[in-house]
Parts: sequence; structure tokens; C-alpha cells
Amino acid sequence: MMKRSLMLLALADALLNGCASPEPRYYTLASTAAPAATPPTPGTQPIWIEVSPVRVPERLNRTQLVVADGNAGVVKMLDLSRWSAPLPDELRDALSQQLQAKLGAVDIYQQGLSEVEPIYRVTTEVVRLDADPGQRASASIAWTVRRLPDGKVLGGRTEAELPAPGQVDGVVNAYRQIVAATAADIAAGVQSLRR
Repeated sequence: MMKRSLMLLALADALLNGCASPEPRYYTLASTAAPAATPPTPGTQPIWIEVSPVRVPERLNRTQLVVADGNAGVVKMLDLSRWSAPLPDELRDALSQQLQAKLGAVDIYQQGLSEVEPIYRVTTEVVRLDADPGQRASASIAWTVRRLPDGKVLGGRTEAELPAPGQVDGVVNAYRQIVAATAADIAAGVQSLRR
């Protein structure tokens, strides 16, 4: 009887473990190795920026990665491949990280510095962000830099299409490169407004 009970317990354990759902995998757009910050010149103030939350199309405003399904106009959400935060937050944090490094700036929004007034306000909107795993990732990101307090504005659009080899990892790496290209364009805009 004892032997039979042990066999039943082992069988029940095997069935329960065999039915376990796979764990989701989490991704981030922030650089794992943050780019080296450009130090401010001794005796100068850092560039105070404010990177506002990124606007994205509603279909992308979620934690699951959204990719092409292989059929024109059809998308699917990857339930087991998720952003570590909703996509607008991932994009804002990654852009902020890149801009702070490229400009030797401090993002008052990210740092929670409510007592400091920004000199430049950065707004971005994802017009298009598409990926076909194993094939390509592309984006169109509109951005503006507003110099405060005079309100002078410079705007632009970063367009990119990159290969996304492999599966989800390739898509995420391509998206990181797109964010870096967008940050480089925005940083150039800030530098032109500083002249």
C-alpha cells in the first residue's frame, strides 16, 4: 500500500510539473551598459532637460511586445515576451538615459527635481513601431526640443529600419539601436538650440 501511495504521489507531481506554464521573459530598452556621460566642463552647470513621457499608439501601450504576424496588417501580442514596464515608460527611460550621457545633462523628470526648472523640454511621439521577428524592425519617431523660457522649438523625425535577426532578442536589439539613433538626433537638436 505504501509503495502504491508513493507511486501515486510521484505521478501527481509529474503531472503538476508537466502542466506548469512557461515563465514570461522580460526585456528593457535601457542600455545594460549605460553610455559614458559627457562630463560638464569644470565650473559649469549641467544642462537641465526634461524628457516628457513618450506618446505611443494605443495598440502598443502595454507590457507585451507587439509584432507582425506574418500577414499584412495582422499583429500579435507575445504574452511570454514582455517589457519590464509599459512601452511608453521603457522608451522614456531609454531616451533619458541616452540624452543624459550624450549631453552631460540631468533629466529633472527622471531625477524628481521639482525645484529645478529645465532649460530644454523634450517631447516624443512614436508614429510607427513595427517588427517582424527574424526579419526587420522599423520606426518613425517624431520629436521636439523646446528651449525654455523663450519657447524656441526645433522638431524632427527619426526614421529607421534595421535587421532583426533571430527572434525577440533581435527585435529588442534593433529597437535599442532605434532609440539610440533617436537620442542622437534629439541631442543634435539640443546642441543647435544652445548656439
